[in-house]
Amino acid sequence: MAFCTQCGSAVVDADRFCGKCGVPQPAVAAASSGGPEFLSGVNARTASLLCYIPMIGWIAAIVVLAATRFRHDHNTRFNAFQGLYLFVAWLIVDWVVSPIFMLPGMPFHDVFGSVFKLGIMILWIFMLVKVSQGDNYRLPIVGELAERSVSEQV
Repeated sequence: MAFCTQCGSAVVDADRFCGKCGVPQPAVAAASSGGPEFLSGVNARTASLLCYIPMIGWIAAIVVLAATRFRHDHNTRFNAFQGLYLFVAWLIVDWVVSPIFMLPGMPFHDVFGSVFKLGIMILWIFMLVKVSQGDNYRLPIVGELAERSVSEQV
């Protein structure tokens, strides 16, 4: 059983368009060439939500980006890249910003790193809420990078 690349509803393998939302579906030959896909039961919204789980969403983002099921789904790939870039921002804060402000003798050591980490955690939760409501929200800097990444792969 195949699923729509836009809304995730079930479509017959021979369907060229989704009966629910009308979005054109990828070719049948491309979907059947890789064997059984373990993400066949996951719809686009759930896959997007998994990409924003704090601290472990990067694993889901990489799986979504590598899956043939979401190869032509712009919104899901956008959310995967945006979740991945939020995790990269977390790593930059954790590995670069926090050690800079943890120098001995500096007052308020690691306050800046903690504030930045709290901000990224709030962004993850905010994006979980937005995706669960069906909104395709683009964060200011990270969203532009994600959009650029998705458009380069087309």
